[in-house]
Amino acid sequence: MASRLTQWLALLPALLLPALGLLPDAALGERGPRVVARGPAAEIEDANNARVIVKYRAGSALARSAAGAPRHAATLGRYAALTLTDGHVLGSRLQSVRGTGLTSSQLATKLASHPDVEWAEPVRRKTINAVLPNDPYYADGQTSITPAVGQWYLRAPDSTIVSAINAVGAWAVTTGSANITVAVLDTGVVKSHPDLAGKLWAGYDFISRTSNSVDGNGLDADASDPGDWTAADECKKGTLATASSWHGTEVAGLIGAASDNGIGMASVGRNVMVLPVRVLGKCGGYDDDIIAGMRWAAGLSNSAACAANLSTHAVGPDCNPNLARVINMSLGSPVGCGAYQSFVDEITAAGVVVVVAAGNDAGLAVSSPANCTGVIAVAGVRHAGSKVGYSSIGPEVTIAAPAGNCVNETGACLYPLLTTTNNGSTTPGANIYSDSYRSSLGTSFAAPLVAGTVALMLSVDPALTPAGIKTALQASARAFPSIGSDAAVAACKAPSSAEQLECHCTTSTCGAGLLDAGAAVARVAGLTTPPLAITSVSSLTPTVGATVNLEGLSSSRSAVAYQWQLTAGASIARFLTSTSTGSTSLTTTGPGIVTVSLLVTDSAGASASATQTITAVLTPTAAFSASTTVPTVGGSVALDGSGSIAATGRTLTGYKWAITSGGTLAKLNSATANTVATTLTTSAAGTVVLTLTVTDSAGSTASASRTITVAAAPVVVTPTPTSTTSSGGGALGWGWLLGLAAAVAGVGWRRRD
Repeated sequence: MASRLTQWLALLPALLLPALGLLPDAALGERGPRVVARGPAAEIEDANNARVIVKYRAGSALARSAAGAPRHAATLGRYAALTLTDGHVLGSRLQSVRGTGLTSSQLATKLASHPDVEWAEPVRRKTINAVLPNDPYYADGQTSITPAVGQWYLRAPDSTIVSAINAVGAWAVTTGSANITVAVLDTGVVKSHPDLAGKLWAGYDFISRTSNSVDGNGLDADASDPGDWTAADECKKGTLATASSWHGTEVAGLIGAASDNGIGMASVGRNVMVLPVRVLGKCGGYDDDIIAGMRWAAGLSNSAACAANLSTHAVGPDCNPNLARVINMSLGSPVGCGAYQSFVDEITAAGVVVVVAAGNDAGLAVSSPANCTGVIAVAGVRHAGSKVGYSSIGPEVTIAAPAGNCVNETGACLYPLLTTTNNGSTTPGANIYSDSYRSSLGTSFAAPLVAGTVALMLSVDPALTPAGIKTALQASARAFPSIGSDAAVAACKAPSSAEQLECHCTTSTCGAGLLDAGAAVARVAGLTTPPLAITSVSSLTPTVGATVNLEGLSSSRSAVAYQWQLTAGASIARFLTSTSTGSTSLTTTGPGIVTVSLLVTDSAGASASATQTITAVLTPTAAFSASTTVPTVGGSVALDGSGSIAATGRTLTGYKWAITSGGTLAKLNSATANTVATTLTTSAAGTVVLTLTVTDSAGSTASASRTITVAAAPVVVTPTPTSTTSSGGGALGWGWLLGLAAAVAGVGWRRRD
């Protein structure tokens, strides 16, 4: 839903505006390795590094001693005459065991004969068993086109592309069926685009007014897009001329572009078919044309003759031989649902799913018909998972999906949605793909990602109802990133008359969560027991700067993909190793809370996630006081370490005093050398260095030192009395002599200025 189209509302109050995603920067603050299928050979064993899963017999000695955490590698190693180490604990009687110098199969054979072992099974490496597309624009690291991230929105999410829809997980189950058709109610399609070859039904043109049809021929069986360019003032006085949008071609490419054909792009639906229904032209489209197109796509306008023989009856307004199971409507206007509700009810009752873009009104209320009951309304999010500035929001939203965003306000757009388009400014020109300079941005492009996912779900189970699909989409959605992931961005609020640009989505504003195509398809495929993503963390309260090791475990089917990400605290933490393997490590640069998320996808395409909160704390602070730092030999010094403190959430559990220099000059009270206070007794003059080391409740330590200078004891000189004769009282006593000396010292001395 493009903001430039809202200018037409004053002239055409009933006009429904297409979600073109052509949004001015100033208004919104932001612009808007191939793996082939493999069989059992993929279960590869390392010839020298064995891993085996062992289950102990119930009631056996090893099971009884397990205490819920069996770790018996040493016992098994003695039995097999091997050096073995414990791996993961997988249950009360289950664990993995590791060894070197033999294969997993060889080790499993040895351990299976142990009397306490119920079974031992080799652990083998698995690879993704879905065919990833060989379309050159799918992959990251593009050098010949933009955006450099390629089709980022289809891949498994990671710490950067948080909102990516995990289409690869869905493709592990199905790449879609040609028996499922998605109708695209839009501007029509440029059928000559090579990436749409063989993917389009004939469709129909429902634009009944020659004033906005461009081709001027009204209703016909040609849903080609002739362009929707406008001259200045054509839609409303004062408006500028606009080039053709090729909007329908862009939407169709996201849903069902030919994939794995070695050219261009891949689509979500890959093998599903697209039915173009032209309802938008110059200045948008009208309710009656759009509703007629909706009913036709669902087969509700088919005549009795058409219904009796779909394969031979001519395509016309009363016959659609290629019935749609999904209708995508990347269009709308900021009014109530109105008359659309009865038609939505009719269409969903016929088993057809209606997917609608929420709108591009910068955080205002959801547009019509996305606000109708029973539709799947789609809001737009940025690559980081927050609401993209232009997206409408509200309680009517079902789910959120990537809508494209640029991050930067000028230059190449970094995260647009690459798709099929055309470079003609008015009529069709060369067939191209959108890129960083001709960007596809808008909830118009979030909706087809959901529509394509719905088509994959129906490819697995055609009996699904619209209500069942909506429930499955919402139940399988990934949680929105927490507000702690970027405290500078506020939480989204209920829509009002005030715009809201980027904000953190909530379930009352952006739907149930982020679209996860892999989880949604796995759910309807009956793969309702996804792998357990169990996060094992070496420390939940690490000291700032320490390394934290994390491991992910998967149960049921074999895990084929792991993805770690920081969903909170990214400003104070970073990963040290790969984030796409079963284990990783991170470190923190400051104190605070860090939330780590792990997404695991198994060999059947099912996904599950787990989060773990880590609180990084500072080391304790050691400090102590001394009753004196200059005692004399033989004196004592009282030492008090109560000034030491622990970081928030921890306590001090240990105090250790030590003389680190000058140990021959003094000694500590041995009875109190490991308490908060002690006494130092000196025995000789010199320098003594004391150190206090404190330990906190998490095992972190800190030390403080102080220098004590022991002074020699003062020498007391006692005068020896002299015997004299006291005749005439003229004897000179010591007092008299000292007085005389003092008097002499004060005579005859003057300043030398």
